[in-house]
Amino acid sequence: MMADGGLSSEVGEGACPKCAGPLHVANFPRKPRGDVGKLPAGYDTRYSWCCGTCRGRVTPPSLRFLGRRVYLGTVVVLVSAMMQGVTPKRAALLRSAVGVPARTLRRWLAWWRETFVATPTWAVLRGRFMPPPESSTLPLGMVESVCVPLVAERVAVLMRLLRALTTGSCKVVL
Repeated sequence: MMADGGLSSEVGEGACPKCAGPLHVANFPRKPRGDVGKLPAGYDTRYSWCCGTCRGRVTPPSLRFLGRRVYLGTVVVLVSAMMQGVTPKRAALLRSAVGVPARTLRRWLAWWRETFVATPTWAVLRGRFMPPPESSTLPLGMVESVCVPLVAERVAVLMRLLRALTTGSCKVVL
């Protein structure tokens, strides 16, 4: 699987999608939240490009971040999945383990079940799963539907499938 740097390089080799001008590096810092331990070097950088002609920004897809969220994409997916059917006591333990407030967790679940299901990305991805997960089971239904044995590999595949959500300038790639 191609990492963020490789995805960014592919975009940078092209031209501005608006005016065909040259692209220049315009990376910006991110402070990924979620107590996931020490992250590899560079995980605090969001790759981006800026057009030398129209000054428009071109942000390539990311496997680290899920859109503009400050939490790592894997944290959003896994913690949201773990919240389904969880008892209040386990929810409190989960919140304290990754440092995500309860209100944020509720907002993430609402996003999966209301906003995400209305995206073109979900319209395309839904056809990839047989049978497609019910919207009330997202994102756990997607994690369980990915046909690879290890959960870590499932999440990696899912992040690759969700990368179209990470930027407005990316098409769904299957």
